[in-house]
Amino acid sequence: MNQKQVIQSQYRSALAIMRQTIEKCPDTMWNDTQRKNRFWHIAYHALFYTHLYAQPSEATFTPWSEHRNEYQFMGPTPWPPHNEPDIGEPYTKEEVLAYLDFCWGQIPTWVGQVDLEGPSGFEWLPFNKLELQLYSLRHLMMHVGELAGRLGDQEGIDVDWVGMDHDGLE
Repeated sequence: MNQKQVIQSQYRSALAIMRQTIEKCPDTMWNDTQRKNRFWHIAYHALFYTHLYAQPSEATFTPWSEHRNEYQFMGPTPWPPHNEPDIGEPYTKEEVLAYLDFCWGQIPTWVGQVDLEGPSGFEWLPFNKLELQLYSLRHLMMHVGELAGRLGDQEGIDVDWVGMDHDGLE
């Protein structure tokens, strides 16, 4: 496998684990307001940034068709005056799974077109695209692990490990 195939495989594997966390999440946990960051919100946030960082640059990024303004933020906005995001109606499991399916389907195109030696395309991330892909995968898996941990700790629900995905690879 070449580097792009490895990156694609690992994105798909991480998304497969994310799918399990979403599908196995009990309805009572999905929008539990007892937690600062609700389950659905963490899943959406992780998918949003996976989508964003797979693009050539911030300027070329087109949000998912069902994106709601500011829903990607889990804390204050990163620019002054650092307001708390306006989060209203939660996304449903079906909506978040649709976003996951969108990302899953686009990974081959996104990764296939990336110049791994080029700049990240995001002024706040001063490294090349290869490092950006690793950064993005770490971010995605951090949140997948967070959600899997909640399922295990609170509900005794296990999430299976997915090591690699060869689907669609040459």
